[in-house]
Amino acid sequence: MKAILKTISGFMLVAAIAAGYVMSAGVYNIAATDKHWLITEKLIEWMRNNSIAARADALEVPIMEETEYLATGAAHYDAMCTICHLAPGQELTELAQGLYPQAPLFHQRKSLTDTDAIENQAKTYFWVIKNGIKMTAMPAWGLTHDDETIWAMAFFIQQLGNMSADEYHKLISKHGDSDGHEHQHDHHNHNHQDGYDSHHQDKDID
Repeated sequence: MKAILKTISGFMLVAAIAAGYVMSAGVYNIAATDKHWLITEKLIEWMRNNSIAARADALEVPIMEETEYLATGAAHYDAMCTICHLAPGQELTELAQGLYPQAPLFHQRKSLTDTDAIENQAKTYFWVIKNGIKMTAMPAWGLTHDDETIWAMAFFIQQLGNMSADEYHKLISKHGDSDGHEHQHDHHNHNHQDGYDSHHQDKDID
């Protein structure tokens, strides 16, 4: 038994020394253009999913009329989220291209049909929107928005998988900033040599 413990202690010491070298010598490339090692990516994904699930599970999903959450959710999503997560029919933005990890594209996800899965997904979306995620570009919108607005956004995002570009544009055109909440936009109007501004080709979704 002592021999086993000694072996384990020795292994842990070697691992700690190796980890210290990797961190201090700059061996690990922190650049967003250099992807994580596969094992690092899997560990981060596993830890992130477990962390969110442990905290989101206790949430109570409110009952909200579709007309209510579509109006509020659409307006806020269009103003706050499309530059990273895009929208139906939208071109890939410069910011979305440069992100690592890249933001999920909700309009490309298939909508769920199982009731429990839909509820758990809504809880996950709400928790992430409210609290943000460390070491990504996802901010904590709960610092500036109330829970009702965030739930509306979570429910709206769940509808994006079934939404066409025309439906999205009509919804945004109809509701706009219907709740009176003002958002600051950075239109990023610099000129590219090829004449292409890859943020938003259509002002309706900027």
